[in-house]
Amino acid sequence: MKRLGLLILVCVCVFSAWAQRASYNIIPLPKEVKADTTQFFTLANGMGIAYDEGNAESTRIAQFLQEWVKQATGVELQLTAADKKAPISLSLIAPAKKSKKSKQPVELTAQQKESYTLTVNKEGVQISAYEPAGLFRAAQTLRKSLPIAKGQSVELPYVQITDQPRFSYRGVLLDCGRHFFSVEFIKQFLDAMALHGCNQFHWHLTEDQGWRFEVKALPDLAKKGSVREKSIIAPSKVRLYDNIPYGGYYTQEECREIVRYAAERYINVVPEIDMPGHMQSALHVFPNLGCTGGPYPVAPHWGVMREVLCGGNPETLKFLKTVFGELCDVFPSPYIHIGGDECPKERWQKCPKCQAKIKELGLTTENVKVEGDGGRGSQDGRSAENKLQSYINHEIEQFLASRGRSMIGWDEILAGGLTEDAIVMSWRGTKGGVAAAKQKHRVIMSPNVFSYIDHPQLKDLSKSPRTTDSYVVSCSKMYSFEPLVPEELTKEEGECILGVQANLWTEHVAYPEHALYQLLPRLGAMSEVQWCNPEQKDFENWKKRLPQLEKLYDRMGLVYCNEVE
Repeated sequence: MKRLGLLILVCVCVFSAWAQRASYNIIPLPKEVKADTTQFFTLANGMGIAYDEGNAESTRIAQFLQEWVKQATGVELQLTAADKKAPISLSLIAPAKKSKKSKQPVELTAQQKESYTLTVNKEGVQISAYEPAGLFRAAQTLRKSLPIAKGQSVELPYVQITDQPRFSYRGVLLDCGRHFFSVEFIKQFLDAMALHGCNQFHWHLTEDQGWRFEVKALPDLAKKGSVREKSIIAPSKVRLYDNIPYGGYYTQEECREIVRYAAERYINVVPEIDMPGHMQSALHVFPNLGCTGGPYPVAPHWGVMREVLCGGNPETLKFLKTVFGELCDVFPSPYIHIGGDECPKERWQKCPKCQAKIKELGLTTENVKVEGDGGRGSQDGRSAENKLQSYINHEIEQFLASRGRSMIGWDEILAGGLTEDAIVMSWRGTKGGVAAAKQKHRVIMSPNVFSYIDHPQLKDLSKSPRTTDSYVVSCSKMYSFEPLVPEELTKEEGECILGVQANLWTEHVAYPEHALYQLLPRLGAMSEVQWCNPEQKDFENWKKRLPQLEKLYDRMGLVYCNEVE
């Protein structure tokens, strides 16, 4: 009997090593999954992936899929031409025509451009999409469905998956102004984003504490503006410094490399040059652009600085157009972020140049309450100084429009009155976004209490690295967010909401491992806010699906918080 039991155990172990079973209970959950778990297609070594060799994007996606299958399971697939029969196929299909008589296809929405169908049956795995972005999302779905175990084959239950994202804009911000992160880490960050179906990387490149973007026309801007002489040590009411110089910036070639890497993963890079506030690093290099003339150190501590670009100095706009001009040369993004947040007007109120410009433009103060006001460094009402900031915003918006770009700004840009086509990123709650949508402006929802992942994710602060601890943004809190605010927006106004973004500010996040810990698994929660329809969402069910994703985190070498609240 002992020998029989041993034989059975050996057989079970051999079979387990030989065949593993996939599960489609992934994150984010696809729109529609029809599975038949009684029938399976077995994926094994040597099988082929058929794709269009003449299409560079299809070729790259086939290579990604080959790599991912091997990474997860050890199964090695072969690449083959589309005209040869293979168990796995990637194919692009033409959209339906407008009518039987029309030769024009139906114009696809942004979401439909990322839609796909994934079918598993006795013939194998068939993936089809209108555009390569859809093929990529489907390949990621298959990747996340695979078991994380080395074996000779994988059983794929029969399934029909039809999927597309809810929102066209699904973003994550990484602040590289406060702390500098290497190109290699940013690539790892982008890989994590792609895994979760995100498509917008908001790259915060400048801050009071460091200028990180090379401007060739102004070489000292990055060389000198990127270095602060010391840094504040930890969150504290008492300022203690390390007295160690800190710096680093990205060359334009490095930025282009990030753009290329992101594009291969169907992620757009949205660069941000924050102005006219958060500019002390630039003022350090060009003190003539400030209201007082300086000197201005690159800020060694965090917070809102009263030293801002002079709104009445004509050299300010000349400087900004030089910077944004080179930014447009490097970043092909349809969106350019101009910041616009936390710009105290104390200096402008006393500055002769600013007051002269206000008089020249005929700007006056209106005693009205502006939705979204009240954040750090803001002023209630449409003051003349706030309108001066809107004038600067308008000039830059027109400049960007001449380059074929749309301007995004934080919700403080509401204060002086919105410019024509500005996109509002609502961070001080959702009121700013609601107000902008009611004015028919495009909106990205990014409210701090739901989407700021620099805050801790566990109530017991002793369990996590020290960071901004004024409130907790847990996975459940993030998951509960509903961006459309149905009780305040009509259906038409709701269509102005482009999407949702999570933000990782780095005042207290200095290292890659800490950044990933802050990001994961909260990005898994945010991904379902961004991708799934409200009726699909179920946090308890999400938690049951999370372990499968965490195994993939482990395989990819991603650090994450292993507790969920």
